[in-house]
This record gives sequence, C-alpha cells and structure tokens, in this order.
Amino acid sequence: MAASVRFTSFARWTLSRCGFASNDRMISFLTRILKVKTFEELRIPLGVTATDFNTGEGVVFHSGSIIDPVRASCAYPGMFLPVQIRGRYLVDGMLSHPVPTRPVREMGADRVLAVHLKGTWANGGPPRNLFDVIGQSFAIAQDAMSCLWREAADLVIEPDVAGFGYDDFKRAKDLIRVGEAAMRQALPEVRKWLATPEETSALTKASPAVARPASMSAD
Repeated sequence: MAASVRFTSFARWTLSRCGFASNDRMISFLTRILKVKTFEELRIPLGVTATDFNTGEGVVFHSGSIIDPVRASCAYPGMFLPVQIRGRYLVDGMLSHPVPTRPVREMGADRVLAVHLKGTWANGGPPRNLFDVIGQSFAIAQDAMSCLWREAADLVIEPDVAGFGYDDFKRAKDLIRVGEAAMRQALPEVRKWLATPEETSALTKASPAVARPASMSAD
C-alpha cells in the first residue's frame, strides 16, 4: 500500500491563513483502508498523540474514533490546517512528543522500542522555500528535546533516512528497505527481551547491546 500512496491520497492544497493544505481527504482514505473505526475495536492497544495549539499541551487519544486523532497527529504546523476535535485545535503530536515513548510507558508498556527518523531539511546553503525553513526549524527543536524521550526508551532504532525528502512517496520501497535493515541490526537486543534468564545470559555474551500527557476521547 505504501508504494501506491501519494500526497494527494490524503491531502489537498488550499488557500488559508492557517496552512497550505488540508488533510481532510484522509477521512475517506482511512475509512477505506481501516478494518476497524474505533480504538476500542483494536486488538493491540494504540495511543495517538497530538498537540493542543493554544496551550501546547500533549494530548493522547486511546478511545473513540481513530480517524480524526490520526488527522490531528499528522497536521504538521504551517503546512496542514489544524484539526478541531471537541473544541480544541490540534496539530502534529511531534511538538509535544517528538517520539512518544512516555505515553507508551504510561499505557503500561514493559519495554519501549522507539523509532526515530532524523530528517534534515537543510543542504548547507540557503533554504529553498518556506517548507525548508519550517521543517529545519522543527528538526532543530526536536534534537534539543531528544533527551526527554530517549530516557523513556529501552532501545532506539534510527534508520538512515538521509537523502530522502519529506515528499518522497515514490521511494517508499527504498524507505521500507532502510527500515528493515535498521530493525535487523536491532534484533539481537530485542531477542533478549523475549528470552529466558539462561538464554539472556548467553545472548549477552554473544552480542553487545544496541546502542503524564492529557488523555482525550475523539468522540
């Protein structure tokens, strides 16, 4: 599915003071591909993070409808319009939880495997457009906040996404291969989590270790 998705699958350009695009197409996109429509129907617990635009507070959804929280979580400031849910204007969860390790801990996870996609919007020269300015500014802020989420993770996987653009949808297969390679490198450490004490001791000798938000219902 990832190989066939394009920007226009879930977004459309628009004229607004609050953003250049709307992700309202994501409603029909998610309605079509999701087998369930609410958090309660999921077999594996899920938390979706967003950020309250007015207060800066992190919001974690884990009840009610799935679709609007996902839209809010993807509402990248400056590019996408904020998403209104129950009177709150919400934007991308990365502002409050760049990598949501703490919400996962608070949901009861014993082990947290974090995936960090460290992108860059700068090429050493002047920014090419407004999106470069916005994107690189957020990337700098995310780096400054990394210590807050890293300490809540047991293992951090960082696929090498250098050279990929934010809109490289046509390179989805390449991105999947990069992620697979990073995960394979981390497998020895993950296997230790699942092993018995005796097996853990043997694995440790064999390989070195790899290097309260507000809850809100969508309804």
